[in-house]
Amino acid sequence: MYYNKGYKSMERRQQIMNKRTLWITRTAVLTAMLVVLQATTQATGNTVITGSVVNMLLIISVMACGILSGITVAVISPVMAKLIGIGPLWSLIPFIMAGNITLVLVWHHLGNWKWGHKYAANIVALIGAAFAKFAVLYAGIVLIAVPLLLRLPQPQASVITGMFSISQFITALLGGAAALLILPTVKIALAGRSAQR
Repeated sequence: MYYNKGYKSMERRQQIMNKRTLWITRTAVLTAMLVVLQATTQATGNTVITGSVVNMLLIISVMACGILSGITVAVISPVMAKLIGIGPLWSLIPFIMAGNITLVLVWHHLGNWKWGHKYAANIVALIGAAFAKFAVLYAGIVLIAVPLLLRLPQPQASVITGMFSISQFITALLGGAAALLILPTVKIALAGRSAQR
């Protein structure tokens, strides 16, 4: 009897370790993918593509791997991007993290809402999260950081203001739509990997 309890306890610990390892691996892969795709798309000079790809991967991370994965990717990716030379000014990174976390939290809460048809929840999450991220970035960067913290010359201030205005809403919508298209495939692939373990 005692042996059986000890075995079950060891088995339970092993399951927890496996889940933790799987979570770390998935989160690291998603963060790396986000930074690589951001670097690749940024080389094109098209900020709409880059922003859409970033938002798509943030949404995939939270909807396929969970809230902790989503928040971790949202926080780490802007820092990693800056470290490899493709990120924004260091002083803007906390605001970008806040925008990313907002996107992830709204998607998590609205996208997993159990009411009506699942597509209704996805559409509400798509629009709600896009607007929430836009609002956080606009308030933080356009209304606070640029005029009060950065004190940049007008041409540079105008460029940053333009980057963090309505285009953020558009890229969050496009990234969300792309995520909705590929999420079913990602979830099937992840479920298959989990079943093999």
